[in-house]
Amino acid sequence: MSLSILIVNWKSKDFLRQCLLSIQTACPDLDPELVVVDGGSFDGCDELLAREFPAVKFVQSPANIGFGRSNNLGFQQVTSEALLLLNPDTELRPGAVQRLLAELAARPDAGIIGPRLLNTDGSLQTSCVRALPTPLNRALDSELFRRLLPESRLWGVARAFRASDPVPVEAVSGACMLLRTETFRRVGGFSPEFFMYGEDMDLCAKVRRLGLTNVYVPDAVVVHHGSGSSNTQVSQFATVMMRVAGDTYMRLNHGPATALLYRLLQAVSALVRLCLLLPASLLLAGERRVAARVAVQKWWYVLRWSAGFSPIQPPSLPSVAGSELASPAVPAQKSGSPA
Repeated sequence: MSLSILIVNWKSKDFLRQCLLSIQTACPDLDPELVVVDGGSFDGCDELLAREFPAVKFVQSPANIGFGRSNNLGFQQVTSEALLLLNPDTELRPGAVQRLLAELAARPDAGIIGPRLLNTDGSLQTSCVRALPTPLNRALDSELFRRLLPESRLWGVARAFRASDPVPVEAVSGACMLLRTETFRRVGGFSPEFFMYGEDMDLCAKVRRLGLTNVYVPDAVVVHHGSGSSNTQVSQFATVMMRVAGDTYMRLNHGPATALLYRLLQAVSALVRLCLLLPASLLLAGERRVAARVAVQKWWYVLRWSAGFSPIQPPSLPSVAGSELASPAVPAQKSGSPA
């Protein structure tokens, strides 16, 4: 089965270089078609590709159109039977892609195939397996509840810890997704309504509606570095955009009533957490006090968004030909050619 690997870059050229080097090391027998889209970051990845990876097909988006639409833009250049959607901050372990491809080929009903994801330190990244979002599991999601109820179907992560063989799951992480090219085309690619966050869960839901099965393959291993997190700061933009993505997911997959319920439960969740965190932010000391104050700030942002008072609004996405699958194709550039 021929393979195309599609990567969207956004100010991640150093990660991108390591990712491409890992592909060279892990997939010499597959000779995959490589497509890289720069999502309007203009961080010099075109020069990097021209210098070190000239065989890569490069597509420059003239603006930041979001992760999903950038993937759709790059998909116009894909010619293989199988498509690997890969984040630039990943590194493939030897045999991982071959194992994913074998599972895809062995299952006529396969939808999206996902690997075991590891953090940079080698620990399991439990988000590699997920339950599809609902208003309830999004409202209750917390480290405390995950520890108290690790087997709960609310989170859908138990199989990430226990499985030793491939198992059907509701959803896998968008950091690394393998599916048939025709399947991606049939579902219309990523929904263009998403800017960031949530588009991977939406894709998993759309694939399941075709009657296909998403599968987790624990013996295929990929390192996902991620951006990391800090307990001393919180991004208002990221916090709000995660909720915007949740609202969009509910509206697209379950209708406006469920989207309204999602927003209401987010407000209740934020209020409860603030009632618990505010005293802690005053009574605790040292790093725990700092962490509590950061959490207060985060849930204040969520409460304001839920009530419709957030100053953060979803970006107005520009129209870019080819960023939706029904649009005309945008010609790929040779790596390093001017935008």
